[in-house]
Amino acid sequence: METDPGHLSDRHFRSVADLVQHHAGIQLPPAKRTMVEGRLRKRMRALDLPTLEAYGRHLFEAGHLADEFPHLVDCVTTNKTDFFREPAHFDLLRTTIVPRLAARGDRPLLKVWSAAASTGAEAYTLAMVLQDMAADRFRYAILGTDISSEVLDRARTAIYPEEMLEAVPPDLRRRYVMVARDPARREGRIVPELRARVRFQRLNLMDESYPIDRDVDLVFCRNVLIYFDKPTQKAVVARLAGHLRPGGYLIVGHSESMAGIGVAGLDQMSSTVFSKLRDSGR
Repeated sequence: METDPGHLSDRHFRSVADLVQHHAGIQLPPAKRTMVEGRLRKRMRALDLPTLEAYGRHLFEAGHLADEFPHLVDCVTTNKTDFFREPAHFDLLRTTIVPRLAARGDRPLLKVWSAAASTGAEAYTLAMVLQDMAADRFRYAILGTDISSEVLDRARTAIYPEEMLEAVPPDLRRRYVMVARDPARREGRIVPELRARVRFQRLNLMDESYPIDRDVDLVFCRNVLIYFDKPTQKAVVARLAGHLRPGGYLIVGHSESMAGIGVAGLDQMSSTVFSKLRDSGR
């Protein structure tokens, strides 16, 4: 008999929370139980299961965990993202970081990594800023990664609702966003010129190693570390730093306190901006 037709049992909720924290680093305390159950109901319906408790049994007792795990992660991951979110970081790119990187002159290609890309707004914001600055001075390539395959599929389409695109400054929106021919659709798509500079791939920041180049100039990893405990934050930051070239930059979110998370080889320039020391090696 089901404990409650609309809820996971305590045992299955703890199993989901432990599984997600172990594999994705995301903490799901009891206070988030209602949110988790609400999101898992769509998987329950997709699998034609009658209750959340039946979904729990499907995961942990019927041998379907391996197949279902990517969908579980897609459901519980918070994928809030916006264009030009925390705009001070993009101002800093224009005034300081990109001019410093471009002035080195030791190579024409800037490598940029959006390490928690979600549906791609951050990666395409970076593309707009860099495209505006590049001219004949440098070329750039942007990689966006995320643990959720579902949001990466949406990022690749580069189609966004009109209200989301309102955060893009009007001059950049005119140049880099194509408006839908049918006004009723109320959406726009990033222009092909920028889409060609951005690629997306799935990556779990909890993995012990990342299949990413180790000479990246700039890493954005914003508003994801807050879901990790302090030891996990330190480990992730250290792994990200290992993919920066000497003199490269790591930027984290304004909501993420990095107090007490010292990583060898990184110089903390401000509360959210780090630079890799030039003599730190790889």
